[in-house]
Amino acid sequence: MVERFFFFSTNSRTTHDDPIILLSGPPSSGKTSLLFQFAFNFLVNDADTSAVFICSRRTKPPFLSKGVDPSSNVFDRIQIKYVEDEEGINKFFAAFHMHDKFPVLVIIDDFGEFFDERICQQRYHSPRGRELAIVRTLALCRNAIDHANETGTCMLLLSDTHHGDTPKFLHIYKRWVNSIYTIKGDGIGSFNIMSNGPQIVRTTAAKYSVALQYLVLEEMYENEEQRKIT
Repeated sequence: MVERFFFFSTNSRTTHDDPIILLSGPPSSGKTSLLFQFAFNFLVNDADTSAVFICSRRTKPPFLSKGVDPSSNVFDRIQIKYVEDEEGINKFFAAFHMHDKFPVLVIIDDFGEFFDERICQQRYHSPRGRELAIVRTLALCRNAIDHANETGTCMLLLSDTHHGDTPKFLHIYKRWVNSIYTIKGDGIGSFNIMSNGPQIVRTTAAKYSVALQYLVLEEMYENEEQRKIT
C-alpha cells in the first residue's frame, strides 16, 4: 500500500507478498525521497536489518519527511552503492548469493536510466537492444531475490522515470514486477501516487508534495473516483 512511502509516528514493517515493486513517475516528482522513506520505514523497527540503495553518482539527495531525524542510525544501515550502467547492476546481482546475510531491501533508483539506447543496441546487435538488456537484468534480479527469499525476507524496489502517463516499458515490467505504483502531477505543484493493481484496496492512493524541500503527505484516499465524490 502507498502508506509504505510516507512517515507515520507508528511506522512498522508490514508483511506482504510483493518481492518486487516498481515506482514510476515524471521527472522531479520526489521518487528518490519516496524510496528513502520506504527504506527508513522498512528498517526502523528492526536494528538487525539492512538495505542497499543502488544509484548513479548523479542522484540528488532525497528530501526527508518532517519528523524523520536526519542523524538517525537507521540511515547507517542503508548502504549506498554507485553504478554507472546496467552491467554494474548485473554484477551486483550475479554475486548476490555470496552474501553472508542478505539485505531485507534492495532499491534501484532510476532503473531505466542505466540502459543506454545506443550501447544496448550495439551490444545486442538489435534495434530492440535496450528492451533485451532490461529483460536480462530483471531476470537476474528476480532470480537473486527469489534465492534470498528461500531463507528469509528480501524485497526489490525499483523506480523509473516516465514522460507520459505510464512507463515506456510497462509491458516488460508487468512480467517481472509484482506491484506497480504510478505518480502523476496535479498541475499545481503536488503529486498523486496510486497503485496500478486490478483490485480496489483501502488507501491505495495519496497526494504529496516536495516543494518545500520536505516530503509532505497531504492526503490519503481510496481511489480517484471516490476522491472526486468526497
